[in-house]
Amino acid sequence: MSDMTGPDMNAVVGEQDLLLVTLDALRYDVAVELAAAGRLPNLSRVLPEGGWQRRYTPASLAFAAHTAFLAGYLPTPAEPGPHPRLFAARLGDTESTNAHTWLFDTPDLPSALTKAGYHTACIGGVGCFDKQGAHDSVLPGMFAESHWDPELGVTSPISFEAQVARAELVVGGLDPDRRLFLLVDVAAIAQPNWFHTPGATAADGDNRDTHAAALEYVDRHIGRLFRAMSCRRPCFAIVTGDHGTAYDERAEAGREVVWTVPYAHFTMSPGEW
Repeated sequence: MSDMTGPDMNAVVGEQDLLLVTLDALRYDVAVELAAAGRLPNLSRVLPEGGWQRRYTPASLAFAAHTAFLAGYLPTPAEPGPHPRLFAARLGDTESTNAHTWLFDTPDLPSALTKAGYHTACIGGVGCFDKQGAHDSVLPGMFAESHWDPELGVTSPISFEAQVARAELVVGGLDPDRRLFLLVDVAAIAQPNWFHTPGATAADGDNRDTHAAALEYVDRHIGRLFRAMSCRRPCFAIVTGDHGTAYDERAEAGREVVWTVPYAHFTMSPGEW
């Protein structure tokens, strides 16, 4: 059962930079298997003891899940609760908050952090971040600074490398004294991901193996992102799936895959990366 042993976000907010990495469409079982097999060396460096936490997403679609995340509703631990949240809108008495929860009075987390003195930035990946229309501008519009172009999107074989390079520019262009909240929606694992497997073609399509190869590709480059975000001061990071991806599963098994996501939060200090 969760208790007061979790991070005190009232001590974190205002002192540390904040990073939210959404590994879009990542399956929990694949994340766990690759970590156990030593195939995620960079992510495994920061995963708490016991590895990925098994959680349930608040929504099975990217737009709905991210909307919930940015309202303070992160994926919920699978074990019995209650599970106090890290961030929450001030709603009066609720079992989902405690003295360690950072409460806010604005409509969403980015606006609350702006009010707390943070610069907020978003580096989009999947379609609901591409700003190609009114709907897909909603999530980026919550941030003071937002980035998306085709090189960062799902059809780009180098999408995560490009996202990391963009993150380095965001950090490098910011006043060193200004706190930063950065969201990176990682597009590489979402479909299509076949091009992360050597020798594969579009005709081969995506499957569980190409999904795993995409996660390994992300792991190869995520150390640069962690280094950029922790170079100025300690950084509190959340790395989570937004929903899973079913391949051959059907019915109940498919629903379990889609609703179950890997999750971790941790603090990185300058010099660790």
